Amino acid sequence: MLTTGLRPPVSPGETAPDFSLPAVDGSATVSLADYRGRNSVFLALFVGLWCPFCRRAIAQVAANEKRLKALGVETLGVVATAPENARLYFKFRPCRVRLGADPELWTHRAYGLPKPVAEEYGSARINPDGEFPEPLPLEEAAARVGRFDGYAMNDADTADVARQWPQLTGQFLIDRDGMVRWANIECTEGLIGIGRFPSADEILAAARALPAA
Repeated sequence: MLTTGLRPPVSPGETAPDFSLPAVDGSATVSLADYRGRNSVFLALFVGLWCPFCRRAIAQVAANEKRLKALGVETLGVVATAPENARLYFKFRPCRVRLGADPELWTHRAYGLPKPVAEEYGSARINPDGEFPEPLPLEEAAARVGRFDGYAMNDADTADVARQWPQLTGQFLIDRDGMVRWANIECTEGLIGIGRFPSADEILAAARALPAA
């Protein structure tokens, strides 16, 4: 898969790149350094709210937050849209997960998340959660998932699509010393993996394998 990434994805054994972003909840900034020496972190990097798969994944992450916290792991997300657009969305869909806003994808580049050549997606057929009888063309699958939550795109979303598509997403478990211990990058299994997010069981199993504090 051809990509426009500047570096390979961050892998287990590497130091997690730090970042400081506007907090979606309006409380100053979100920084990975806030957790250093105190807590392990499950970090999820999403694209903009225009992406129905990311909207669904944010809800899944929020549902799993308490289970991770019981294992000593805090949850942190980065959503790739302007803070004010994110705040509007989460005003009506509250989320307990701490989120930073990064519309320019600086964090995604720091973590080496791939951005494939858009033309490759024309033939992609996907079924991220196994909910369809068979894999569907990407646009049709996205439209069906989007209809489930009735989301209406606004001008900010349209601008995010133009700037971001087809940026991939990733998730990382980072220990309290700032080292990446587990990583999942969207589409490592090929285009069939578009929109696929690791299950709660996968994430919890990786969290249980973190070194003891």
